[in-house]
Amino acid sequence: MTTIASIEKISKTYKQAGKNIEVLYRLSLEVKKGETVAILGQSGSGKSTLLSLLAGLDQPDFGSIVINGSDLAKMKQEELSRFRSENVGIVFQQYHLMSNLTAVENVSLPLELQRQTEVDSKARKALEYVGLSHRLSHLPSELSGGECQRVALARAMVTKPSLILADEPSGNLDGKTGKEVMELLFKLCKEQAQTLILVTHNQELAKCCDRCLYLRDGKLFKSEI
Repeated sequence: MTTIASIEKISKTYKQAGKNIEVLYRLSLEVKKGETVAILGQSGSGKSTLLSLLAGLDQPDFGSIVINGSDLAKMKQEELSRFRSENVGIVFQQYHLMSNLTAVENVSLPLELQRQTEVDSKARKALEYVGLSHRLSHLPSELSGGECQRVALARAMVTKPSLILADEPSGNLDGKTGKEVMELLFKLCKEQAQTLILVTHNQELAKCCDRCLYLRDGKLFKSEI
């Protein structure tokens, strides 16, 4: 299978209260196209930092991150933004929807950034796909948590990116709603042959992935859950 993401010996250190906190240390990871990978770890272990690096939202101190053959470290900010919009979809725990925009307007944003045609039609179709064709004109404040996360899924996937990064996507939802949202996420990734890297505390959820890894002491280890 084709490698979609290749991380080579990356390190990341933050300064906190005058001290250097080493979050990631010479971490390496290779992910194949269409694979689903769960990353587990304690709070503060660096899981979200790793996703930020993969998304090009942050840069490692050392090492390289190559996605779809492109080295993120060699890109300028404008190139990174364009690359991210075309190749990566991100699903956050807090949804990060624009509060003043309706569901269909939120989903339209990535399409507009790519200057695609038939934006409204594509956004409506994406929302229909996640079961929200009856909530198109509603603001986030008028939607339930589960509905907001479905809008976020539609927004992340509407441009059909090859890589989906999900950071505790069911963390703010009750058990039943979280399960439904995650089943939908796995279904969409499978149907669209998308690669999924999922950060989660939920071991049962992690077991649904092809591979489970544990982040500890700045490195990834195979998890035997």
